[in-house]
Amino acid sequence: MNLELDGVSKMSVAVAIKNAARCAALGLTLAIFSPLASAQQPSPSPAAMASAKELITITGTTTLFSPLIAGVVEQAKILYLQQNPALSKDLNEIATQMRADLQPRFSELTEEVARLYAANFTEQELKDILAFYKTTAGKKLLAEQPKIIDSSMKFAQDWANNLSDQVIAKMRDELKKRGHAL
Repeated sequence: MNLELDGVSKMSVAVAIKNAARCAALGLTLAIFSPLASAQQPSPSPAAMASAKELITITGTTTLFSPLIAGVVEQAKILYLQQNPALSKDLNEIATQMRADLQPRFSELTEEVARLYAANFTEQELKDILAFYKTTAGKKLLAEQPKIIDSSMKFAQDWANNLSDQVIAKMRDELKKRGHAL
């Protein structure tokens, strides 16, 4: 079921949140694997931050995060609608206003992701990464990577489901061999 809510489908919000989560996971991974380095380093230079911001723009990270505010507002609206469907008109008006009011907070996401990149890569490394993404191969990577990730995730989910079935069957067989009635 693909329910339209103020021009934003729940499915598109879910996909956008999933895509944003991938980028957030990348940023989180960077933060987790270098906690000491980022704790000991001074704040990134303005030039490093500028390169990092350009990197997240060129890689589409900002585009992936864009639906987050609308998604959070829609989730809250749905919560109230489930409790009282008669609130629909008021909630639609409130949600529209909240999305507009919260939009400036989007910069918090981009600033933090840029800071994570700038804290984990030198200014020159960021420039080198940017240079790569501007090449034909880099542009192709940007274009193909979402499809590859989606296909990989689907394969991994199918693989894990199949493995789970095998493990459950094997465990059941082993329990039966030990005299357990299942």
